Amino acid sequence: MALFESTLVLVLVAIFLLQISRSLTIPYPTLLALAGVLVAALPGAPMIEIDPQLAMALFIAPALLNASFDFPAPMLRRFWRPLLAMAGMAVLVTTAAVAWVGVALAGLPLAAAIALGAIVAPPDAAASAALLGRLNLPRSTVRVLEGESLLNDAVALLIFGGAVGAVSAASVTDFVPRLVLAVPAAIALGIGLAWVKIWLYPGMMGTLRNTLLQFAATFAVWIIAERLHLSAVLAVVAFAMTLGRYMPARQTPHDRMVSYAVWDVAGFLLNVLAFLLLGLQARSIVERLTPGEIWGALGFALVVLATVIGARIAWVVVYNLLTRVWHRWFGGQPAPHHRVSVLVSWCGIRGLVTLATALALPAGFPGRDVIVLSALIVVLGTLALYGLTLAPLIKRLGFEPDRSFDRELADARVMLLDAGIESLDRREDASAGKLRHVLTGERKLASEGHNPRAVSDGHHLRRRTLIAERRKLMQLRQSGAIEDDVFHVLLQELDWGELAASPPGRFRIVEG
Repeated sequence: MALFESTLVLVLVAIFLLQISRSLTIPYPTLLALAGVLVAALPGAPMIEIDPQLAMALFIAPALLNASFDFPAPMLRRFWRPLLAMAGMAVLVTTAAVAWVGVALAGLPLAAAIALGAIVAPPDAAASAALLGRLNLPRSTVRVLEGESLLNDAVALLIFGGAVGAVSAASVTDFVPRLVLAVPAAIALGIGLAWVKIWLYPGMMGTLRNTLLQFAATFAVWIIAERLHLSAVLAVVAFAMTLGRYMPARQTPHDRMVSYAVWDVAGFLLNVLAFLLLGLQARSIVERLTPGEIWGALGFALVVLATVIGARIAWVVVYNLLTRVWHRWFGGQPAPHHRVSVLVSWCGIRGLVTLATALALPAGFPGRDVIVLSALIVVLGTLALYGLTLAPLIKRLGFEPDRSFDRELADARVMLLDAGIESLDRREDASAGKLRHVLTGERKLASEGHNPRAVSDGHHLRRRTLIAERRKLMQLRQSGAIEDDVFHVLLQELDWGELAASPPGRFRIVEG
């Protein structure tokens, strides 16, 4: 009950902070992290430990699915070089640097130091996605940051699993062969289970069972991979990317809307719970330490934070130098502009994956208290530093407006309307003529770069009539002219009509 009450308090605080986040152009996890620590510090906050395997499945599996579902596989080929540099090498460099600090300053065993490095290495670009989405940035840069957020999680979690496994395994030579086999088998498992879900979907279309299966399948993929001693991370990534590629063509609009709304809310609640749980664990750690030990642990954590920040900046500089040398000698894609490099080096917010991985450390793991406290400081520090400075930095860098998304959207919208008009070519009746006239008008607006549902008189008038119909429906209910069951059916029909006549952004669920 105490955990539920603390979570409820944090959710209520988070709702208030989301509005502040939008007003101040600050990523909401920055304020959420502060709120989680403050709620955990309240008198009477419970002392709760979470099972490590549960922490990994509960927090990381949904986060990976959300990131993987929206990231198209062709982008991996298109941006393979920057993704390899930022999602692969940057994680390795950061892990190595933090591991050296852990061994040299805290006396951690090598495996424990590597685990610490893997925990704090992967930036969570999703933590700043809400902010980046509001600012006009080059699409390619945003795509690389999204891809980095997905792939660096997988790389870091593989390193983390290896480090934790090395502690419990009889020897590294026993563990490495298992890891090598776990990677391709996990990918095959994820793809196979995705097609099982796609095959089951027609029988569950439009039902509550379909929504429940989405959650159950995500956690089931993780658990099955764990039971088979495969990489659960790669299994979930392969599962989600396969669904993202093939499921939208088979899904009904209703199921798609319900799915997105439910996952958005669930993802936010898991963020709230993760910040609260790590705050509670940090509180219990601080209470166990003497004042001298606390200052020593905090000092080490700040050094880890500085190492994490410095390693990313240093690697971006090295990558740019290597890219320039490669381009000079072999040609190919030129090095990114210095403004892009500065932005990428400053998108190092740590978030949910770092929190969940720290919570997943086994209770008897060497140096666990120091590692968990360091992870919390890194999350809070990067959220505060990057979250408060990212928007001013982007404005200072002065990126040229990127209109490619608007152009591509307008061109695609025209092609869709052309397909609709062509489907009426064989119809010459009055209804087809009226619809052809409407679609032709919408095509003209779309070719000018407008969203017809946002600016056309027809859709505007339709929304006005729907408002009048809804007002009349409310009067009929209040007067007792219709029963509530009739009221709810008609209200849903009006809602769907307004959705069809409105631009997508009008009803989009946003953070704050």
